[in-house]
Amino acid sequence: MVAAGAGAGPEGPQTMTGGLLVTGTTSDAGKSILTAGICRWLHREGVRVAPFKAQNMSNNSVVVVGPDGRGGEIGRAQAMQAQACGLPPDLRFNPVLLKPGSDRSSQVVLLGEAVDTVTAGNYRQLRPKLAQVAWDTLADLRGDYDAVICEGAGSPAEINLRDGDFVNMGLARRFGLPSIVVGDIDRGGVFAAFFGTLALLSAEDQALVAGFVTNKFRGDLGILRPGNDMITALTGRPVLGVLPFHPDVWLDAEDSLAYGTTLGRPGPPRGREWLRVAVIRLPRISNATDAEALAAEPGVRVHLTVEPGDVADADLVMLPGSKATVSDLDWLRRTGLADAVLAHAAAGKPLVGVCGGFQMLAGTIDDEVESGHGVVPGLGLLPVGVTFAARKTLAHSAGTALGASVHGYEIHHGYVSTGTPEPFLHYAGGQPEGAVAGNVYGTHWHGAFESDEFRRRFLTVAAAQAGRHGFTVAPDTRYATIRERALDVLGDLVAEHLDTAALRRLVEKGPPPGLPFVPPGAP
Repeated sequence: MVAAGAGAGPEGPQTMTGGLLVTGTTSDAGKSILTAGICRWLHREGVRVAPFKAQNMSNNSVVVVGPDGRGGEIGRAQAMQAQACGLPPDLRFNPVLLKPGSDRSSQVVLLGEAVDTVTAGNYRQLRPKLAQVAWDTLADLRGDYDAVICEGAGSPAEINLRDGDFVNMGLARRFGLPSIVVGDIDRGGVFAAFFGTLALLSAEDQALVAGFVTNKFRGDLGILRPGNDMITALTGRPVLGVLPFHPDVWLDAEDSLAYGTTLGRPGPPRGREWLRVAVIRLPRISNATDAEALAAEPGVRVHLTVEPGDVADADLVMLPGSKATVSDLDWLRRTGLADAVLAHAAAGKPLVGVCGGFQMLAGTIDDEVESGHGVVPGLGLLPVGVTFAARKTLAHSAGTALGASVHGYEIHHGYVSTGTPEPFLHYAGGQPEGAVAGNVYGTHWHGAFESDEFRRRFLTVAAAQAGRHGFTVAPDTRYATIRERALDVLGDLVAEHLDTAALRRLVEKGPPPGLPFVPPGAP
């Protein structure tokens, strides 16, 4: 695919291979899944395609191990999009990752490595460096692939952020990329959102916006069609398609808030009873996706919650990862959730902590790195002390647990510094990892529950400890197959419901000339 590379403006467009920018009317409008769907469709069409997100703000990340053996981080959504392309994750797919540790500060991960902490005050000083890295990385990718499908961030119409933007229209202007705008009709007001997004862009930015995509539609398309015709007449840009709501599109969410309360679409139990899992939605929850493999099991209802009553009603409780372990532990105590977790464990019911959640279960936490609070008491449910190191552990891990093989990945500053507990897992070399104390389990490994046999054995033990003797684990759930099937669903939705001929023209030839300006434009 060879693009014309049309475009103009001070950002300096370049003529390169094919590309497209997927922007949205809001956060969680469907940018990540639409990007993945377009990637899967192009991959099945035989196109050498790769994903790209210049800057992601998310605490859901995965570890990429480079040729030198060093680990780095990218957003989990970009790893999912890479899989849609038939590619392993690559640090270039998400060169800038911001991991919020509070409402005011974020850790900056640049090409996989944590390099700084920024606030709203000093981000402007760092932004030119981040932009240059993102531009150089995209230029490199475009030399290696026929097409690069880029995902924007938030909305391109955030007029307070347009100056210096390198993720949305700033990226499009730099490379002459055509852009499409996706909106979530489930929220209502999608036509106003389409029009307003376009009308708040400058004439130069508008010249690259080539169409709209409606996401999560339910109902009779005939009722929607007049609106599509009117927005096209008002803007001079087509609605390139309407994606229907699909219940199987829920894996690898960019933000835990996208899940709602019940995770996934739980299938009926294989035995007489359900297993009810409560996952505490921490303020700075990270890698909430660890619970998705549990939710893929028939008869397992996974509920994300901030209510102590939900913890009291649960059979199994998960404390997930956190980007702010000490702060989120304090929140647990202030909200009464810590007391509910302690009561759950005291009742002999199973409790599992993953990464930051594991650290919260320790006797003490010594943190001069992330929070700077020094030594603070943990929940005291596991006989270990945790200390935070300045350098982050980033690794793929493999080993065994409960007599089954386990694979996972590690992203953490904290490590077990005191105590010799019974280990939960063992590394392939035999070294112990994590801790077990009766019905309480902890591990630093993300993704461990994606290992099918280990997950089945753990759920069997957890059900017994919870007294759910009528629960029977399914013997045939294959999580990797479920994830691959979800990507195929996304590719099918694009192929069946979007104007793929128009999409291909955009990717190959760039934005069409003569797109009209819609006033008032940027302030």
